[in-house]
Amino acid sequence: MFTCTVKNERFQFHSIREVLAKASEEKSGDKMAGIGAQSYLERMAAKVVLSELTLKEIYENPVIPYEQDEVTRIIYDDLNQYIYQEIANWSVGELRENILSHKTNSSDLFRICKGLTSEMISAVAKLMSSIDLVMASQKIRPTAHCNTTIGEQRRLAFRCQPNHPSDNPEGILASMKEGLSYGSGDAVIGVNPNNDSVESVSRILHMTHEFIQKWEIPTQNCVLAHITTQMQALRKGAPIALMFQSLAGTQAANNDFGVSKAILDEAYELMAKYGTSTGPNQLYFETGQGSEVSLDAHLGIDMQTLEARTYGYARHWKPFMVNNVSGFIGPETIYDGKQVIRADLEDLFMGKLHGLPMGIAPTYTNHMQADQNDQEIAGMLTALASANFYMGVPGGDDVMLSYQDTSYHDDASLREMLGLRPLREFELWLEKIGIMENGRLTERAGDLSIFK
Repeated sequence: MFTCTVKNERFQFHSIREVLAKASEEKSGDKMAGIGAQSYLERMAAKVVLSELTLKEIYENPVIPYEQDEVTRIIYDDLNQYIYQEIANWSVGELRENILSHKTNSSDLFRICKGLTSEMISAVAKLMSSIDLVMASQKIRPTAHCNTTIGEQRRLAFRCQPNHPSDNPEGILASMKEGLSYGSGDAVIGVNPNNDSVESVSRILHMTHEFIQKWEIPTQNCVLAHITTQMQALRKGAPIALMFQSLAGTQAANNDFGVSKAILDEAYELMAKYGTSTGPNQLYFETGQGSEVSLDAHLGIDMQTLEARTYGYARHWKPFMVNNVSGFIGPETIYDGKQVIRADLEDLFMGKLHGLPMGIAPTYTNHMQADQNDQEIAGMLTALASANFYMGVPGGDDVMLSYQDTSYHDDASLREMLGLRPLREFELWLEKIGIMENGRLTERAGDLSIFK
């Protein structure tokens, strides 16, 4: 039992799981699940209790027991016990102060993160303001290499997302050319397929690979079908540089996704043997607050903590990219623009503190209480917080998935606004074909005739 009195009102919390849930900023998914704080005072009381908990107490009370959940087992089995023992007696409040201290640098944080469980990382994020999250995120720059190197200082990458509602090759190619002409695509050229069959996925993989080869583009291709479909395509000779899968923070939700450690291990080994990229980082994961609630697989755990656990699960396979899409589901999990912005900042920080090369998709759906202004604010704040990459969608409106995301023009604006440049290898290619000069787009940007 944990208690705290705020303004003469006494609050009781029966478990660390409840403290974590009640300390979360308001999210409609937690409210729908009946686990969020009922008032601002209760939220503040939970934050006070949380700030005083030690990392050891959180370690000894995972939100799902080790014996019951594969995600928990991977998080705990991968933990550096020596580093954990050094910091086990810190309170969550002390962890926050250490992260934000001017004396703590990026190397210090990369070391500390190896001794933190995902619940600890979720806990400290709950004590942080928006400025705290931006400042802390700026300190952490995880890097990875596939065919390009992501995460280097002063570099900002984009996934060119040329989706088409019927997987029409000409439509995909036109969108891909447009994205590339604006400098989008250094993270990956990644297509969400309408048809998830091995044959259709293989066709798109061959088409994108051949285009990349023809134009000698330093990037990687990916078709975001289910991982087992991609594995079948790879075995049949389809050229895959980066393999994708959506992940969640409970074994129950991952079962619904049709994914497990055994499947991911097999995919990791297949890519190492047959993938077309240099590597060593050849997997791409997508996550987002709310998937477990939407599947009724949250087990009474708050969305933010489940998202942190997803990152603890993902880091086991050393991915090249982890992309967060917390606004993708809709108002039942993230209700409005304010909640989207907060979730994006939390997720970027938590992913980076797990040592992951994090990207953000400040997404929203048309039935949410959010609009383009909210999306652009989320994009600017997370770019200020040094997100590794964003999406690039024609017009910012994905015609296949029916949601709103950053456009090719947004991509160029974020780079220009903050003085950032494409990934090193990709920038040289952009200069070679006349799209970029001295880090800025030329008049040829947006001219698809370049690719005749």
